[in-house]
Amino acid sequence: MSHFLTRQDLARLAAFRQQLRGRRFRGLLWVSEAPDRARGVAHECLAQGGWSAPLWVGETSIDEAADRAGNGAHDRAANPPPSLERLPAAKARTRLGGEHDLVVFDAASPGTGLDPDALGAVAGTLVAGGLLVLLTPDDGGRRPDDDYRRLAAHPWRLEQLTSRYLERCHRLLAGFPGMLRWRQGEGLTSTLDDGQESPFADGSCSDSPCPDSPCLDSPDPDCLSPDQAEVVRRLTHLRRRRPLVITADRGRGKSAALGIACARLLVKAEQQRQAPLDILVTAPRASSVAPVFERLAALLPEGQGDAKGFEAPGGRVRFVAPDALTDAVARGEAGGPGSLLLVDEAAAIPAALLGEWLAAFPRLAFATTVHGYEGSGRGFALRFRRHLEAQTPQWQAIELRTPIRWADGDPLERAIDALLCLDAELPSAPKGARVNAPCPGQKLAELPCATLDREALARDEAALRAIFGLLVQAHYRTTPADLRALLDAPATRISILGTSRAPLAVCVCVDEGGFDADLAERVLLGQRRPRGHLMAQSLAAHAGEAAALKAPCARITRIAVHPDWRRLGCGARLIQEAACQAEQAGKALLGASCGADPELLAFWQAQGFRPVRLGLTREAATGEHAAMVALALGEHNRDLIERLSRRFERQLPGLLAFELTRLSPPLVLALLASVGDRCAFDADDRFSLDAEDRFSFDAEDFFLLDAEDRRDLQDLARGQREPALARPAIQALVRRLASLSMSSSMSSSMSKADDDHDSLAWLAAWAFQGRSESSLAHGLSLRGKAQVKQWLRDAVGRALALLETLSKAPGRG
Repeated sequence: MSHFLTRQDLARLAAFRQQLRGRRFRGLLWVSEAPDRARGVAHECLAQGGWSAPLWVGETSIDEAADRAGNGAHDRAANPPPSLERLPAAKARTRLGGEHDLVVFDAASPGTGLDPDALGAVAGTLVAGGLLVLLTPDDGGRRPDDDYRRLAAHPWRLEQLTSRYLERCHRLLAGFPGMLRWRQGEGLTSTLDDGQESPFADGSCSDSPCPDSPCLDSPDPDCLSPDQAEVVRRLTHLRRRRPLVITADRGRGKSAALGIACARLLVKAEQQRQAPLDILVTAPRASSVAPVFERLAALLPEGQGDAKGFEAPGGRVRFVAPDALTDAVARGEAGGPGSLLLVDEAAAIPAALLGEWLAAFPRLAFATTVHGYEGSGRGFALRFRRHLEAQTPQWQAIELRTPIRWADGDPLERAIDALLCLDAELPSAPKGARVNAPCPGQKLAELPCATLDREALARDEAALRAIFGLLVQAHYRTTPADLRALLDAPATRISILGTSRAPLAVCVCVDEGGFDADLAERVLLGQRRPRGHLMAQSLAAHAGEAAALKAPCARITRIAVHPDWRRLGCGARLIQEAACQAEQAGKALLGASCGADPELLAFWQAQGFRPVRLGLTREAATGEHAAMVALALGEHNRDLIERLSRRFERQLPGLLAFELTRLSPPLVLALLASVGDRCAFDADDRFSLDAEDRFSFDAEDFFLLDAEDRRDLQDLARGQREPALARPAIQALVRRLASLSMSSSMSSSMSKADDDHDSLAWLAAWAFQGRSESSLAHGLSLRGKAQVKQWLRDAVGRALALLETLSKAPGRG
């Protein structure tokens, strides 16, 4: 019979669990051993009993693992707890919102590995008194595990990859205080043996079991902390155009607070005999809001529902995915007077989408996790504040500070935050660093720009946290797995502006393409799908461009600039550096993929990039279409970009008329601006910019509108022509103004009157997407067909007047 845990080990483990329960802490047991022995220890922990909701995360079934561990281990695990759940790491996200008192995370068995996203997801499900048993090989993290296969882009093999992230994890694990570790020959030891202070050292640990409620002084019987009660109070008293922004670390009960508030609102509607409520709830995935519907079911047992909806006498609460919600808003089927929207995990949703919902719903609440498993509450606050200040300047904020699932100072929370960099903060910019006029370009050029040594970065925790903190706050979807990719993804370069511990901007770039002719042909035919190479394979599959597979390319995967240094050229400088490095390395293209957002498209076009692809459907998690842009590196590579951009330019009008009819008007205008008017006019007819950034045109072209176009537009503006019969002329007019809007002088003219820009955007939506009169009436707050038709005439008149003004500008020709 094989025993891995001695009686002394079992006694120490029992005492450790008792300490955890007494302090309402959660603990970590790290087992670093050969797979069979590691699993054997985990089974003996299970056999110790007392677990009410244990979870085993890994690819190997518990029976198979017990067989491999030996007869003794099998005897003790032959009857595992009936409540034991078994879950592959790939499905760890489905447990978000669940609760467990034991989680065995098997990263030691063949076919498994330390999946950072899965570890972050399930660690948050552990309740007070719970234990995380982490199984890893006893190799110091010096070899990539099987989960690294996801990083092995073609032609890299698993054994060729570095494992800097795993080595870092092993170093950190060995130094965490308040943790147990088991190794063959050493038994169960505590990391406190090195003299570090214990989380239990203040002597306040009680041997009594942890209380059911973490906070006994809550003023609300349904809430478990005073700040949760305050959040519920504010949610039930939301006022029109005063949205509430709720931030919290994990385990603070923000999702439960949303559910409690919904229950209160339904009860109030029933008691006051109001019309039934229709409360909408959205989040990146339905599992994120499971606690909302769990609280509804618990507080309103007379109601009925499931994981996506709940109905009671006072109304209903429905989950709607971000993409479906955005479509419903565009159709006028969601939002409007009296409507209420609750957004959970808002940091994982693009700020542009949140802004659309902010305009559509008079009463809203945005809840997000500050140090979150997905997205970042800190970056959310920075990115979304502009929309809040512009649209709802009386918005309110509240933070949930009191932990509910565990006590403040929980050692496992600190350990997981450190391992996954969940608490990586935005680095402080150097004092007096802001570049001021009159010579920001010169000062910017003096800043150091360097490509980092990733081996050194992995061993410099301060620099790693500073760089990752900058990336997290700049992007709405940054997960723990991105940290691993940052250190170990092959053919990856990290460039920074500033110093590694105080970066002002960071750019991450990967190599793609370079396929041989045979592989390129099979990919083009759909017979092969090599791992990685997002841009190259996407252009091949959707644009039929085999050259994109054969040509060696580079793709910018992330770019972030410190908020104090934005709009000064930092991002542009890093992109220029990335382009120079890629060209020197013999790359043909430099590309990027981003959410289709007007500001982002304008930024990339300002750097010389051209759009080459747009996703036809919104991504379910983000609600955005994905856009792909590219830049030719060297004159000899311009033909490829020309073919790709011409194809996209030809496709765009048809896509807007059929597949992309729900794109927002500002995005439609931005897309038309990004492609200019290439598909309508010859290159020789284009405007040009002189040294003073002034426009030059042929004197005869009247901005490339022929006599019939001008007559149709003028007749329409005077009310003598039906708008639909002048659609081709309106399209030409919109295209010309959209292309000119990319210039500094035109942008300046239009920025003086935001109404002109909005008017042109809706005119573009009508002309290219065929927006209905009801759609225009809803979007422009008009009433009836007569007002819509008059608005169209007025909009065309204003657009013609703007063109006439520009035609008289200095340097016209």
